Amino acid sequence: MDGVKLHGFWASPFSSKVIWALKLKGIPFDYIEEDLSNKSALLLQYNPVHKKIPVLVHGSRPVCESMVIIEYLEETWPQYPLLPIDPHERAVVRFWVKFIEEKSPNIWIVYRSVGEEQEKAVRDSVEMLSILEQHGPNRGKKFFGGDDINIVDIAFGGVALWVGAIEEVSGRKLFDAGKFPRLNAWMANFESPPMIAENLPDQEKLRDHLARIKEKRLSSSTCK
Repeated sequence: MDGVKLHGFWASPFSSKVIWALKLKGIPFDYIEEDLSNKSALLLQYNPVHKKIPVLVHGSRPVCESMVIIEYLEETWPQYPLLPIDPHERAVVRFWVKFIEEKSPNIWIVYRSVGEEQEKAVRDSVEMLSILEQHGPNRGKKFFGGDDINIVDIAFGGVALWVGAIEEVSGRKLFDAGKFPRLNAWMANFESPPMIAENLPDQEKLRDHLARIKEKRLSSSTCK
């Protein structure tokens, strides 16, 4: 079997999503930590279009974009399936992944913006959480995938498990356990398995990292 390498960054939820999928499937891999201020020649070679992490390299073949990588892992390594077999169920799962991918950028805007831009991002983020609370596919189950973690859990995990740090850095409340009891229970279930819990960024270090990004963004915007 060709070796697997992952180019990532410790604070990136996009890297974490791929690591979770690799761990759940039991795929051995080498991890290469990238310095995003001084990207490696290999990263630029493997992803010349966006020049971003994560990049999975299987043998000599690179695959870019976190959810594309996870679909590739699913098709290449069938163990621990992350998508259902039934075509309709697969379509439903992909719908929710697309919904999360489209709506979640608002959460990142919350901590690096102010004023009306931040207010709109807060409203849109809470709306996304409300829709997942009311209509998400985990009714009566531990996970969006039922009794096991699936690709929707991984997609949302890359948002939900960063919300606490974003709230602290931004000073804005997004997640209310009383308002979102199903998502609150889901979060407790999702972050419990060792494959997830042992592959999360240190929260204090993450808060400091996000705070530096916020300070840099806001200082550059005031200088314009």
